[in-house]
This record gives sequence, C-alpha cells and structure tokens, in this order.
Amino acid sequence: MSRRSVLTAAAVAAVTALLAAGCATSSGGAPAGGSPGAASGTTTPGGATSAGTSSSGQCSPANLHTHTAGELTVATDSPAYAPWFVNDDPTNGKGYESAVAYAVAKQLGYPASKVHWVKDSFDSVIAPTPKNFDFDINEVSITPKRAQAVDFSSGYYDVAQAVIALKGGKYAHAKSVSALKGAVLGAQAGTTSLDAIQNDIPGASSREFPTNILAIQALRNGQIDGLVTDLPTALYITAAQVKDATIVGQLPVHGKPEQFGLVLDKGSSLTPCVTKAVNALRSDGTLAKLQQRWLTNTAGAPVLR
Repeated sequence: MSRRSVLTAAAVAAVTALLAAGCATSSGGAPAGGSPGAASGTTTPGGATSAGTSSSGQCSPANLHTHTAGELTVATDSPAYAPWFVNDDPTNGKGYESAVAYAVAKQLGYPASKVHWVKDSFDSVIAPTPKNFDFDINEVSITPKRAQAVDFSSGYYDVAQAVIALKGGKYAHAKSVSALKGAVLGAQAGTTSLDAIQNDIPGASSREFPTNILAIQALRNGQIDGLVTDLPTALYITAAQVKDATIVGQLPVHGKPEQFGLVLDKGSSLTPCVTKAVNALRSDGTLAKLQQRWLTNTAGAPVLR
C-alpha cells in the first residue's frame, strides 16, 4: 500500500458522497445497478460504460482454465478498505477495486453470478505459493521483485504516495521532502509506501506495521510523526477516519509511475487474457470513469519537491 495542510471542502464533499454511496448495498453477489462490466452502451458498476468484451476466442470461459470451472475466483484482503471497497463487502460492486474486478470479469465473459470472492492476506498474495484464486485485487503495486514470485496484469491504477500528519504535528506544514528530515514515518509492512519512506525521504526514519489500521492508530496516538499511504487512501483517512489529520503532500514521481496490478499465480495461463481485459478497460475509458466515481479528487494535495 500509497497534500496539503488543509483538506479542501471539495475533497471532503467527495469522500462524504463516497460514504453515502456505500450505505445501500445490493443483496447477493451482483453489484447494485445491474451486472458489472458491460457490452457497448451498458452500465458497469459505478456508472462507467464499457465498449465491449474480450470474451471471444481463447479469452472466453470455455477456454479459460480457472480455479473452479465455469467461475472466476477473485481474492482480496480482509478487511477490505474504502475507497477501494465499500462496507467491507467486495461482492457489492461498490468501491473502485470491486467495480474493476467485476468489469474485468465481464470482459472475460463472466457475469456477476459467476464471480466468487475469497479472502487472502497481502503477504500471502505476493508470496511464491500456490494460489486459491484466479486473480487478486488489493492495491498491490507492480515491482520487479514481486514479479519474480507472481504474475501481474497491466496496471489498472497509477499510484501517488502521500504523507499524512496530525494537524498540530511538527511536520504538518512541510513543503518539501527535505523538510521531513528527522520525521518518524509509518507504513504497512511489505508495501511500496514503506519503500517510499526508506528510498525517497532522506533523513526520515521508518516504522513498519502489520496492517494499515495499526499504523493509523499509531498516528492517532502520536507514536509516529506521519503515515505514508496511497493518495486515495490518504484522502479517505483524513476525511473519515482521523479528523485531526491532514495530508502534508504527495511524494514526487520519478520516471514511470507506480501502478497497481491484478496478481496471478506465477506462469498462470490466465495472465495474457486478464491483461487484455485490463487494457481494454483502460482504452475505452472505463477505468477513468470508475476512478472519477469512486476515488476522491486529488486537487489540493501539492507535490513535495
């Protein structure tokens, strides 16, 4: 897992709308508002449209060797956090990653009724062990090291890392990366957020936590000076979870942006078809529309230089 001194009213409003959207969930495994991911002109979860599917030929259920024949098994961690999921319920099609999973499934020819969700921890997903799913979606950044153990689809989200601090904290008004020198910053273990502290913030100390919830609690308790996580999660934390926290800023991106990818078993026969589905959703604008609906506007979060 990935700025400003005061969160804008627009960002707060957007998060409030996100929370309101999650109050009503559909029953069963289908997202509210219709079957997810759709053919030309139909509505995907979150209100996006998809130009078509890639369910013909080799990338169709008849030819895909899935974990359970005739079904698509999708994994994520538990709890499943907003804004990526809503109400800790991946099956409702609400939240960016739930909506993306159903859209990918539709591209592959699987209706919502044929999508089965399982729980798997972040550490287990990126380990070189046999998988009990077809793909995992859980804010897993694509890195060369991880790619030695698992397969990734192409990226479904470009990631910016953000620094959060308590409003009255010493580093709440830092304007540059160098101004964070001496700060003790926390992040979840095994994440690129932790890597960002260690590699991109010279002079800062890192503290790792088993989960993001424990890192957030450490911030509340003043045990760390700041928390590093992806920007949409940072906006959600400051608007809905830690009201006296603020986004200090985004860390600058060097070279190719970090991306989240769907995780598959190493050498999975599904990888080319899942990648094709993600590419189609990016090309036809579905990913952008789902981001616009489910992820908070990043305006007002300055880049720390």
